[in-house]
Amino acid sequence: MERPSPSTKSPSELGIPNVIYRWDLDKTYLRTDFDTFMSLVRTAFEDAEDKRTVPGAATLLRELRQSGHGRARICFISGSPRQMRKVLTEKLRLDGIEFDEFVLKPNLRNMLTGRFRALREQVGYKLPALLAGRAGVTAETREVCFGDDAESDALIYSLYGDLLAGRVDRTMLEQVLRSAGTYQDDAARTVSIFESLPHSEAVERVFIHLDRKSPPSKFDRYGERLVPIYNYFQAALVLFQDGRLEASAVVRVAVEMVDRHAYSIEALRNSLQDLLRRRRVRIDTVNSIGRAIADGAGERDLLPALGTLPGTRDLLRSLASGLRDLGPLSEQELGPPPETGPIDYLAALADLPRRHKRK
Repeated sequence: MERPSPSTKSPSELGIPNVIYRWDLDKTYLRTDFDTFMSLVRTAFEDAEDKRTVPGAATLLRELRQSGHGRARICFISGSPRQMRKVLTEKLRLDGIEFDEFVLKPNLRNMLTGRFRALREQVGYKLPALLAGRAGVTAETREVCFGDDAESDALIYSLYGDLLAGRVDRTMLEQVLRSAGTYQDDAARTVSIFESLPHSEAVERVFIHLDRKSPPSKFDRYGERLVPIYNYFQAALVLFQDGRLEASAVVRVAVEMVDRHAYSIEALRNSLQDLLRRRRVRIDTVNSIGRAIADGAGERDLLPALGTLPGTRDLLRSLASGLRDLGPLSEQELGPPPETGPIDYLAALADLPRRHKRK
């Protein structure tokens, strides 16, 4: 009997993703306020139509889904309770967002079983969920993670990436889980999933949306892989530099922010200058995006069909001309380069807000 010949199709043709985009929801995709009890109650009873999207997030997600770099997988993992699944998925549908995985926290189960510490603790919830989501994924599949500065996303995503890369071993993982106050059964499950996964440099980028306006230097300890961002125009620029987005996608993110959210061209320019000063984008990246918009990508003008306000296109073209001709910043204008070396996760955990520590 003849053996079937191996498939000559690429992974993307077989439906296997070559990149996974993992997103938090609250304060990362949605403009959620739960800093007070009343705001938490109000958020819980909002309809899908009442929920507000962070400027640029919806366009960026749609562009990532449709990017020409193979099949992209979109996964949401949120600390919101499972009872909100219907309204949250409806909100994503209204925004035109397709997704492949949607993980919400079992808060009702935690309450009924007396696991009250788990209502607040994030490491023991998100980390095993991320690791479980990696099961069955090829080692070559890369990941880009999006979180915010309201919780412990920077630590969790960085730890997740270093676990997959083999830079953090079982002993350190157990110490982190114990220090985070993770319940013993959740910790054991986390370790078990971790030890079943192959090692690879899977997480190539982590974005932290500075919803609380935390100073970017607060995240220096996490190295170059993690980029704190004030808005999603900044994320789009970094993803363009990483080869994950085309110039036209960056333009569409910018147009949404200007047309629908009243961002000024000066605000976009300041956002770009901020990335340059922090050494998160290179000057050749800035010049390249400027040429693509001001001169057209090949023979294709990126601007005429974009924008609902008549002046938007002229403003963006003027901005692009400045970016095309922008020279490098001096050493005096540049900030220190991102830190290198291993991350001290126990120290990072100790620096989180008090409520994340074990009582």
